[in-house]
Amino acid sequence: MSDTPDTPVTADTQTARIFEWRRGFNTIHLLDLGVKLGLFTQLRKQPLSTAAELAIALELHAPYVTTWCRTCYGMQVLECDAQERYSLAPHMDNILANPGHPRYMGGFLRLGTDFAAEDFRQCVQAFRTGAVKPFQGRGEDFAKAIAESTWGLQVMTAKKLLPELQGVSQRLQAGGAILEVGCGTGNLLVQIAKNFPQARCVGVDIDADSLAVARERIAAAGLGDRAQVRAGTVAAVTQPESFDAVVMVEVLHEIAPSIRPAVVNESAHALRPGGWIVIVDETYPSTREEMRQADFRFPLHTGFEELYWGNVLPTRAEQEALLRAAGFTGDIQRSLIGEGFTVLAAQR
Repeated sequence: MSDTPDTPVTADTQTARIFEWRRGFNTIHLLDLGVKLGLFTQLRKQPLSTAAELAIALELHAPYVTTWCRTCYGMQVLECDAQERYSLAPHMDNILANPGHPRYMGGFLRLGTDFAAEDFRQCVQAFRTGAVKPFQGRGEDFAKAIAESTWGLQVMTAKKLLPELQGVSQRLQAGGAILEVGCGTGNLLVQIAKNFPQARCVGVDIDADSLAVARERIAAAGLGDRAQVRAGTVAAVTQPESFDAVVMVEVLHEIAPSIRPAVVNESAHALRPGGWIVIVDETYPSTREEMRQADFRFPLHTGFEELYWGNVLPTRAEQEALLRAAGFTGDIQRSLIGEGFTVLAAQR
């Protein structure tokens, strides 16, 4: 709900906001249950199913499933005919029941219900002490949830953002090399290796749990001859001027502000002349006006959700200052994708 400048703000409109936000909390759990219990997957496989049929197929309690279906229909997640047979609403098959699709959001939901909810409980005390629980060391399940939550960005980076940059495809198709900084569980690295079958792909990260998953994923994909991951900093595990592209997807804001200049600088030094750095991240609002603009709504909420992780989102000025200080003197390409993700690209 949003008010126009001419709409009076009353106690009723403010109360309605609270009710809307509270329903949003319920809806996230409604969807998460549908993913975890296989309800969306079953409806994708067998549309026009009754609640009773869904309950039988998945060995669930029928009255619970009935209430779930009716609520999903009310929220326009499901469609329903006169016989109360349910189907997925348009596009919900890929969004909620197709993990391999770029628009799949099951991981994003799980990140909220399984991890953010607990973090918010811890925030009551953290607001008094300033304590943080960083990304690293949270375990394999957390690492996988993070990777799943950014799946669409990974696919877009491998199949659209990188190929559109001048000269990148030609270099990689000729046997060039690409470095992913903050490679996590290796999802993007595998996507890039598949999309550029002649390229050498290297990932670097400092989280041991993520790297263990990445090594398994690379081996399972049969890409061990061209893709590898390394533990440590960029400077410690790479040679200067040895890569044609460097990518960071949802990583920059997770790097402590005190060491961001070093990471970006090391990434720049790893590039060959003419190589590109591509950063997909979020841009925090820098003015009071931006805090209420739609383009900054998602980054604003990310800044709050990841407060307990110790993450600090950079503003536009901070992003561009990092690139300039690292020696990128030409144009800095900037675009906005999705719900509020910034794409930055600069050529060495």
